[in-house]
Amino acid sequence: MKPNILYIHSHDTGRFIEPYGHNIPTPNLQDLAEEGVLFKQAFSAAPTCSPSRASLLTGKYPHNNGQFGLVNRGFELNDPDKHIVNTLKNEGYNSALIGMQHIRKDPLTIGYDNVLNVESNYSKDVTPKTIEFIDNNIDEPIFLSVGFEETHRPFPEVKNKNDIKYTKPPANIPDTPETRKDMAAFKESAHILDHGIGKILLKLKDKNLYDNTIIIYTTDHGIAFPKMKCTLSDQGIGVSLIIKGPLGFNGGKVIDTLVSHIDIYPTLCDILNINKPKWLQGKSLIPIVNNEKKNIRDEIFAEVNYHTAYEPMRTVRTKRWKYIRHFRNRTKPFLSNTDESLTKDVLMKYDWHNSFIAQEELYDLMLDPTEANNLANEPSKKDILEKMRNKLDNWMKKTNDPLQKDEVPKPIKAVVNKDDDKKADDIWNYTDKNDGFH
Repeated sequence: MKPNILYIHSHDTGRFIEPYGHNIPTPNLQDLAEEGVLFKQAFSAAPTCSPSRASLLTGKYPHNNGQFGLVNRGFELNDPDKHIVNTLKNEGYNSALIGMQHIRKDPLTIGYDNVLNVESNYSKDVTPKTIEFIDNNIDEPIFLSVGFEETHRPFPEVKNKNDIKYTKPPANIPDTPETRKDMAAFKESAHILDHGIGKILLKLKDKNLYDNTIIIYTTDHGIAFPKMKCTLSDQGIGVSLIIKGPLGFNGGKVIDTLVSHIDIYPTLCDILNINKPKWLQGKSLIPIVNNEKKNIRDEIFAEVNYHTAYEPMRTVRTKRWKYIRHFRNRTKPFLSNTDESLTKDVLMKYDWHNSFIAQEELYDLMLDPTEANNLANEPSKKDILEKMRNKLDNWMKKTNDPLQKDEVPKPIKAVVNKDDDKKADDIWNYTDKNDGFH
């Protein structure tokens, strides 16, 4: 019998879960990692919600699948036929969507056989609806997408106030009472997420579906803290990725080589022994999972186009080096592209909004893993800078990136913040129809 596929995805979680070594208890995800395969160096194709998800589900970079921005701001996946559910449908798979999807305004236009109504995309509604669906003897084989709003802001209240005292914020965030409280609230959200996932996995076991299901857990991008989400730092594009299933995806393996979200689609094709669509830009993970190869790629690429403001940038990352290029002349942060938080408030007090952003960034990730020391103007790194520039240029040319020649297009009714807006909700009343804001 063909295996079922359970695709579980959370919101803004990055790698801040227990299996990645953080003091954020997620025991069910830890158990899944110990049964499956954990990818230590997995990256999204974009550190923004809709483009990241669309890339995973089409196997194409955002500027190739057309998901340039957020669906809630007027951007959509322009060719849902390339969504993996439509390929699987041709192979006899049923499909269902429960909870978050974030790539089309109308989820009924994606191609799912079943789109279940939920009161919200939070675990309190998504988890029982998923359990009910599994309980009702699902039609196998099935692709089941379960999307959680957790760990997106706003976070829940911290139940154990003592936890605030003993929580440490990420390494690139100052350790203050405010940032500790902020991170403790993230931990609370992660706990809720993990509890919901655990109940769903338990139901699979109760229904004798667990062993015949490919289980994928991942998230869209980094956590919603300053200098993380919506940046091309590793804290922005680094994601958790755990896969359990046949053909070697078991046994608690840990993979340290570079992989991308766009590699998941071709991997599923190989596991299921079906033809890969010609448009796929990713590579199957099976050779590295089964120790046939040490690497499947020498570098990963990622991009930002529109989040709340227009902040086009591109990156190429190898095992050691990271190169980032910004495509506008602005040298200060686009503040609306950072979620409101206690942590953002702390940084603003210390003039973060006036910090300098270079047009080019180069980091030695082995000696500077937090990407604090930009080496782009270092004479001794001139050759490395040129090599990384060329890698990015060649990729942009090969993939026909519209940013090579002009501004990335946007839908006529897309909503975009001004460059100097401090918050995402600072949308102005703009009447110039040529710019598409009404």
